Amino acid sequence: MPALPAPSRPRTIVLTLCSALLAAAVAAPSAHADRTAPGRSWEIQGPPGSPTAVVALDPTDGHPTLAVRRGDRTILEPSPLGLVTEQADFSGRLTFTGRTDRTVSGSYTSPTGKSGHRVVRMSESRFRFRTAAGARIDLVTRVAGDGVAYRYVLPRDQGDVLRETSAFTLPAGTEAVIGGYRADNELRFTRYASATLPPTGPYMMQALFDTPGGQALIAESDVNGTYSGAHLTHEEGSSTYQVALWNDEPVQVPDGSGLTTPWRAVITGDLATVTESTFIDDLAPPSRVRDTSWIKPGPALWTWLAGGKEAGQSLDAQKKYVDYAAERGWPYEVVDAGWYFKPGEWEVIDPDWQTNSWMPELVRYAAAKGVGIHVWLHYTLLTDPVEREKWLSTLERWGVKGVKIDFMDSESQERMRWYDDVLEATARHHLMVNFHGSTIPKGMQRTWPQVLTFEGVGGEEKRTNTAEHLAALPFTRNVLGSMDFTPGAFHRPYRPNVASDAGELGLAVLYESGIQNLAGTPESYEARPEARRYLEQLPARWERTRLLTGDPGRSAVLARQAPDGRWFIGGTVAGAARTVDVPVRLGGGRWLVETVTDGPSGLVREGYVVRGGGFLAVPVVADGGFAAVACRWREGRTSCEN
Repeated sequence: MPALPAPSRPRTIVLTLCSALLAAAVAAPSAHADRTAPGRSWEIQGPPGSPTAVVALDPTDGHPTLAVRRGDRTILEPSPLGLVTEQADFSGRLTFTGRTDRTVSGSYTSPTGKSGHRVVRMSESRFRFRTAAGARIDLVTRVAGDGVAYRYVLPRDQGDVLRETSAFTLPAGTEAVIGGYRADNELRFTRYASATLPPTGPYMMQALFDTPGGQALIAESDVNGTYSGAHLTHEEGSSTYQVALWNDEPVQVPDGSGLTTPWRAVITGDLATVTESTFIDDLAPPSRVRDTSWIKPGPALWTWLAGGKEAGQSLDAQKKYVDYAAERGWPYEVVDAGWYFKPGEWEVIDPDWQTNSWMPELVRYAAAKGVGIHVWLHYTLLTDPVEREKWLSTLERWGVKGVKIDFMDSESQERMRWYDDVLEATARHHLMVNFHGSTIPKGMQRTWPQVLTFEGVGGEEKRTNTAEHLAALPFTRNVLGSMDFTPGAFHRPYRPNVASDAGELGLAVLYESGIQNLAGTPESYEARPEARRYLEQLPARWERTRLLTGDPGRSAVLARQAPDGRWFIGGTVAGAARTVDVPVRLGGGRWLVETVTDGPSGLVREGYVVRGGGFLAVPVVADGGFAAVACRWREGRTSCEN
């Protein structure tokens, strides 16, 4: 995959202020309704600059397909559509019966993610088809500037869904950045040349393809308990990736009910468009939380990698972590496993945890210092409705701010129903959420904004990550929503950038998470004062995001703007040591840019006064990276620190 094109002159900084802000809210249908078949194919045109989607029925057997192009260049070849239920086969021999078009437009705000305010305009077309036996299915398509999506709508009494025949057929010569599928979505991403595309899957449904028409990231949105999560399968030598449901289990549809399936989506455009896209959120239903004033993202000191089991069962240790978070200005401290087990045991819950727990004392202690407490829960504690209410109501009464819920390890329909129940309950009890061992966002953060982040990634805990994986995540997993990678574990000997503290520091910006769980020990931060100083400046949320340069699996440099106007920059590079020419597209005029890079004796901070219109040359070590912050320069200003 080619890197972003770079301007020709190095060493000065190009700074352009722009943002791709997207959103979706339903508009009223247009009066246009095409009830006759004008042919065997139909185009869906989006706003100016959008890709074009083409829905077609094969003239030989009536099987439906969808193709996507931009101009005369192909993004998706005609790709199979359809599904099979207990009552009907909608994968072929269909007849077109009508079409209705409308515009979907609106705006919304998000407390987490790449941007705070999002505006969108999509073109929607609903195609109606029937089988020879008279069974009906609607195909709903949407086209926006940064993507194409479709879903199926079934009337009542079609029975359970046995399988989908949906697939994505890529053009010849397509390259891929893709990862194997596992229930926790934590396997590594790898880059493949077109001649070496991976053999039979399964693969995660967050795969990036470099097509003749631009980048294409396959994903899904609006997955809930009416359906199951999906992944991709692939036969060696084929350019088609099929959509497979969880364990090939049927999707249960209650008798007398219809069904609207999740969106199958392709985020597409140049690399910056895909990376900055909010298309998956834009497709999702609007927020179901009316008052969101209690939802407050921000950095946290996460104690598991810092102290492990010993910290989990120790009030004294947790108070020390609270003290350290307060000194750094971090608004949260996360208490991981152990706090509700019997002292000295790790399998038995204290039956009197509500009265014997030291957690209320810790919450009071932390609140006095301006620090909120998040706590770890095993998901099984929240499966029974009565037990779920007991746990969540008690935590709310104590003053706990959020819950980290772990080990769901399934995207079955049953587990997605569990998510529905837990999302409603945590919203009702004003508890922010971090899902671990989990699904991936899939639009959930728009509908339930109390969800600050998900794991669903091979993160800092892993011992087998690669520099290639680190440089792939901004273009794959993190495109879809917040990602709890847990950066900052400078003391870990297993990280692929172990020789680059600057690269580790840059991940705290490169990877977006509504709660950025910083995984280092206080001792590791004290040993790196420049890292500590930088992390103390991290804002609670981001206003906008820009990809400055990148090449998936090889390098990534992103800038994110804080509410105070400063831009924080994080970069990671796989491979040999080099100098990276970074176009810092932040706006015109003069800027003060402070970089933090690896020096012979530790981290080095340097400041540059630059004008928009060029590059910043940043040295990085092998499999390394850097961090930076940029602010408007004024006479006498020597630091961006507020």
